[in-house]
Amino acid sequence: MNLLRALVTVSGMTLLSRILGFVRDAVIARVFGAGLLTDAFFVAFKLPNLLRRLFAEGAFSQAFVPVLAEYKNRRGDEATHLLVSRVATLLFVAVAIVTALGVLGAPLIVLVSAPGFADEPDKFALTVQLTRIVFPYILFMSLVALAGGILNTWSRFMVPAFTPVLLNIAMILAAAVAAPYFDPPVLALGWGAFLGGVLQLALQAPALARLGLLPRWDWAPRDEGVRRVLLLMAPAALGVSVAQISLLINTLFASFLESGSVSWLYYADRLMEFPSGMLGAALGAILLPSLAKHHADNDTDQYSRLLDWGLRMTLLLAAPAAVGLGLLAVPLIATLFHYGAFSAHDVEMTRWALTAYSVGLLGIILVKVLAPGFYARQNIRTPVKIALVTLLATQAMNLAFIWNLRHAGLALSIGLGACLNAGILYYQLRKQDIFHPQPGWRAFLAKLALALTVMGALLHFAMLGEARWLHYSFSARLLHLGALVAGGMAVYFLTLWLLGFRLTDFKRRSA
Repeated sequence: MNLLRALVTVSGMTLLSRILGFVRDAVIARVFGAGLLTDAFFVAFKLPNLLRRLFAEGAFSQAFVPVLAEYKNRRGDEATHLLVSRVATLLFVAVAIVTALGVLGAPLIVLVSAPGFADEPDKFALTVQLTRIVFPYILFMSLVALAGGILNTWSRFMVPAFTPVLLNIAMILAAAVAAPYFDPPVLALGWGAFLGGVLQLALQAPALARLGLLPRWDWAPRDEGVRRVLLLMAPAALGVSVAQISLLINTLFASFLESGSVSWLYYADRLMEFPSGMLGAALGAILLPSLAKHHADNDTDQYSRLLDWGLRMTLLLAAPAAVGLGLLAVPLIATLFHYGAFSAHDVEMTRWALTAYSVGLLGIILVKVLAPGFYARQNIRTPVKIALVTLLATQAMNLAFIWNLRHAGLALSIGLGACLNAGILYYQLRKQDIFHPQPGWRAFLAKLALALTVMGALLHFAMLGEARWLHYSFSARLLHLGALVAGGMAVYFLTLWLLGFRLTDFKRRSA
């Protein structure tokens, strides 16, 4: 498969999922407002969602895919299917136990995660009930992560990329259609999340069956391949936890600042997640299986060439996104959020956070491309050590920036921390003789800088100042913003084309 086409597919599906995520949030806000019911649901969904990020989609995928690719390329179909079955069996048993403990221990979970709810018996009871409904979500998503890793390794990127869309659809329908049939109505959201997990797993099972890799029950926890996956998962879980810990510490810092600081950071982060998810997560997902295959084949030249392609694609696509977020911060925030109680002051404060995030967007996405260079070699300890150094540096920058830059300083420290992380990863890839840049980087960077300058100048002047965006009607904001985005993209890629860039230059086959 052409990796450029795969990138477009995965990015497109991620964009669709993010858009539906915004629709989901808007529907929930419209149907339930903000109060006791939504507080109960968000607290109930928080822990299984966090476990999904930490283990199912993070640590497990990083540990499983490289080992799976090695089996696929060196040990044949029968051994590979055996590994899939044994890993799936152990994963199912382990997560089923966690799920059962979560359902049984729901009152304790709610007491720890939201101790203030204990003073309101009705709210506490509702949150416990919702927790018991949504906790099996982690079981479904763990199996979805397993299936997605297998499909990506076989270059079947479309199904795993589309899968997250189903959760948003299920929750939108639950809020908009099913809520009146439940008492209280918010229980519909819990069952919507449950159904979303079932639908995601149901979508991937037939795709696995077509590959002949549908898991069978095979309990063998001492199997060599299973033990290797488990050994890799431990440092991977620590590495994924570092990012979550950093976000929690930032929220802690922000809680001591002016009221609204946590929300300004949240809204800015939501906008920053669009390009980081579309590009970073997509590039990481399609690079890891091919890198792992080249490593299994001991093809160091193609391994290095693929990393080089990933870095060029990152700069080509992420750099204009970073410039666009920084320059169009006010138009974006005003168009999406400046309604009702979201004041002009909120726009201004969110703008500073988004501008600060944009400084580090390139680093955030580069980390998701450079780290697989180690994961594919089953070396998870190196990026984890670098992540720990980055965590300490980020908190030091928090302390340095928060006094003068307030909440924007917290956003800036995350961005600069990501740039530091990417820089050390790149240095280690070179130092360990893993990555050798291909010729033409100086000319590539010079042409890229010129195209970014032309695009930035157009956006700056075509924006017509920031003040008018606070007074535009919704339709005027939407039309003007659409024209800016389309015009900026057209000018950027036209400039690159005039400088000699061609689409065929970036085509590459998967391993």
